[in-house]
Amino acid sequence: MVGTRASAKTRASVKTRASAKTRPAAGAPAAIGASPPTSPSEPPGPRRGLVLGAGGVLGAAWMIGALSVLEEERGFDPLSVDVVVGTSAGSILAAFLGSGVPVDAMVKHQRGIPIEGDTRIQYDYETEARALPPKPRLRLGSGRLLASTALHPRRVTPLMAFAAVAPQGRGSLEPVGDMVRAVAPATWPSTPGAWLVAMDYARGVRVPFGQAGAPAAALPDAVMASCAIPGWYAPVRIGNRLYVDGGACSATSLDLLAPLGLDEVYVLAPMAAFAMDVPNTMIVRLERRLRRSITARLLREAATVRSAGTQVTMLAPGPADLEIIGANMMDPRRREAVFEMSQRTSRAALSARHRRSALLVAG
Repeated sequence: MVGTRASAKTRASVKTRASAKTRPAAGAPAAIGASPPTSPSEPPGPRRGLVLGAGGVLGAAWMIGALSVLEEERGFDPLSVDVVVGTSAGSILAAFLGSGVPVDAMVKHQRGIPIEGDTRIQYDYETEARALPPKPRLRLGSGRLLASTALHPRRVTPLMAFAAVAPQGRGSLEPVGDMVRAVAPATWPSTPGAWLVAMDYARGVRVPFGQAGAPAAALPDAVMASCAIPGWYAPVRIGNRLYVDGGACSATSLDLLAPLGLDEVYVLAPMAAFAMDVPNTMIVRLERRLRRSITARLLREAATVRSAGTQVTMLAPGPADLEIIGANMMDPRRREAVFEMSQRTSRAALSARHRRSALLVAG
């Protein structure tokens, strides 16, 4: 088991403080993380969060497979959580859940078998998804971000440094925006609340759109900003600022949930791994080194959230998944195979007797 589990006494005190702080006044909307009103005889249910990490086309397929198994094996309803945090590919799924799109509709979309009357997800992987980026602009990514990384190198992640120096991408995320726009509500989702994480391209800081105090944004624009991979897609302008993929700061941003004092958080992290395969090419070995760095940060973020008395269960690809994923998580040709493998490996991890396996860490 990774991290320490809070005692029942500590967890109870955290819940009491959180409830007292977040109880709304009469007629006021409930805050994110607050328990819904209940009758005196009805005990409140657990307050839950869901974190959906970065991971490109293949990461999205892997997470949809894992979400479907979570529903089947644990009775976990992603539509009932208090808040869902989404980064990059995870922001698309978070926007879907916030818009009331059930996991079953995402599964049918992955399998290419939408049924009349179901929520229709309009995205064609054969025409819209590309395994390689278009030729970038001959322009430095972000001079201001580069200066910031030079002044504060200890605060910089490898992907943030890459974002600073990578040429600005030319790819368009409008098809992704249109896909979200087709299902999005007129106002920002509140049940569950959706926090979509992007990075300010000049300042190098996380911006969780949807969180109190974050800049105002339309849901499709926030998703496109969160998905704007540096060097691949063009930065997305919201207001007077440019944003790129939030995964440059953190592949999950799990630690954003620490102040809420939730009872339980599930994390799906397709760019992490708790057990590696044995790659036989240099490019795959380099990808696995990056994956180890991402996993180390995820474990630190989990420790922060656990210290608030929250139980955290993390699921990541295992060796069998990684063998199919390879080194390019944007390759749509592997999408269906990754989805099917995720269902098999996630089911095995969630049904395991022990609480730590090659795919899952709980505590």
